[in-house]
Amino acid sequence: MNKQMTAAEAIGQIEDGMTIGIGGWGPRRKPMALVREILRSDLKDLTVVAYGGADVGMLCAAGKVKKVVFAFVSLDFIPLEPYFRQARQSGAIEVMEVDEGMMLLGLRAASWGVPFIPTEVGLGTDIITKSADLKVIDSPYDDKEWVAMPALSLDVSLIHADRADSRGVCQIAGPDHYMDDWFARAAQKTFVSCDELVDSDYFHDPAQARLVHWERAATTGVIAIPGGAHPSSCAPLYGFDVPHFKAYVASAKEEGGIRGYLDAFLGRSEDEYQQNVGGLDAIRAIELPTY
Repeated sequence: MNKQMTAAEAIGQIEDGMTIGIGGWGPRRKPMALVREILRSDLKDLTVVAYGGADVGMLCAAGKVKKVVFAFVSLDFIPLEPYFRQARQSGAIEVMEVDEGMMLLGLRAASWGVPFIPTEVGLGTDIITKSADLKVIDSPYDDKEWVAMPALSLDVSLIHADRADSRGVCQIAGPDHYMDDWFARAAQKTFVSCDELVDSDYFHDPAQARLVHWERAATTGVIAIPGGAHPSSCAPLYGFDVPHFKAYVASAKEEGGIRGYLDAFLGRSEDEYQQNVGGLDAIRAIELPTY
């Protein structure tokens, strides 16, 4: 079974109006090469589910997004993602804001094939009063109320991994795989970009196999893109690109906005993008964050 494909082949399976999940966490291990392929496409009216960073901001600024389901959208060391902030404040997008744990439960519900999972998280807060997507239900066993966190069913998930084989076995070697295993299971199709494509024998080593966090059956396609998480990090291979993120944030205040940023960096292919940011060696030389 060979699940290798190109970024264009993977993104070509996304249609207007679909719900896509994007793995990673803020500026960490985002499938940015796949996001850039969406930016080069004609896709629109997407619902994006993410613990968001520049992936969400870029897609919103480019007019690709109808709705964002999020627990946060942040660049971490730069707290507010500028283009997401603009889109939300202007009313250009619909939003469903939830607690970080609630979003995890929504992904689990979709993975398990149930319509919702009850939780106490959110009770007594404006997460409930300000969201038409969330309901409070009575317990059938006592007099308690629960938030019914709905399943976040995804048409497609996009994830970046450290390594993968052609069968769809994917490895995340960093200190945290975030919620990527649940993004993979919650989607009808999951496309995984990776920094390195390895032979399947690589995973015969128990130390390497322990870093595999979801079943290969959940992986629809594997795309080998070394450096494909840039400008986000892919620990332990490389850190996030602070100067690049600062230039990206600054573009939000410039006359050209996102178009100026994309004209400077996006290019017609991932190879061209990486040339525009200094090349793969420069990406791999970025130091890991110290916290």
